[in-house]
Amino acid sequence: MKNIIAIKTIREYYEKRPDSKRSLLKWVDVAKGANWEKPLDVVGDFNDADPIKNSRVVFNISGNKHRLIVAINYHFQVVRVCFIGTHAEYDRVDATTVNLY
Repeated sequence: MKNIIAIKTIREYYEKRPDSKRSLLKWVDVAKGANWEKPLDVVGDFNDADPIKNSRVVFNISGNKHRLIVAINYHFQVVRVCFIGTHAEYDRVDATTVNLY
């Protein structure tokens, strides 16, 4: 993935919740170098990733204490952060429609 939209959001999140920093930085590193062409490619890099409808994928962060939802445009190799929060915050959103913007 050449483009990750809302990297700043990820940085701001781990600055507020330092326990997520290592996992999020690893996610960013893997995602930037990835060539995901379909949801199964994502699962190949993150075996606990959960592809859902609307080209979205849910990632467990820091042993499932945090959740990251992204929308992926596989053709253009773009990942857009749709949500990042604690597991409890995740439970209060609709992962298929939530957007930060």
